[in-house]
Amino acid sequence: MERLWLSWEDLLRLTRRLADQVREEEFDLLLGIARGGLIPTALLAQALSLREILTAAVMFYEGEETLPEPVFLQFPPDPLLFGKRVLVVDDVWDSGRTAFAVKARVRQAGGVPLVATLHFKPSRNQVPDRPDFYGEAAEAWVVYPWAPEAWA
Repeated sequence: MERLWLSWEDLLRLTRRLADQVREEEFDLLLGIARGGLIPTALLAQALSLREILTAAVMFYEGEETLPEPVFLQFPPDPLLFGKRVLVVDDVWDSGRTAFAVKARVRQAGGVPLVATLHFKPSRNQVPDRPDFYGEAAEAWVVYPWAPEAWA
């Protein structure tokens, strides 16, 4: 599969693009999806001057086996999300299953979620949704600068 290698400068460019898109919206907090969404979440928090940052850890794979339903390893308690406008942040919307599950869980807790990702892969999307905001569309395997294979 073709690979798209990103530099830290590319990451900052995409983050600025996302920040410009979401700046018109009001959010109470950011919810970063571990692991890939944590660095974009921190950068967006700086760009948007938001201090309230929560994390969600979701597992869809056990080794190489795809799980039928997400396993939420960590998720904020409902009272932290209830009545809040939440910007869910991840690095990439590939199948969409992770962000879709997190968005549903935020709604279930009484929050109003919108999703921002650095990349969106429309041809790989497997859910009846898409990110509300994204930096750019891509079809290649994206290698972010924090990925271990980028360190070599």
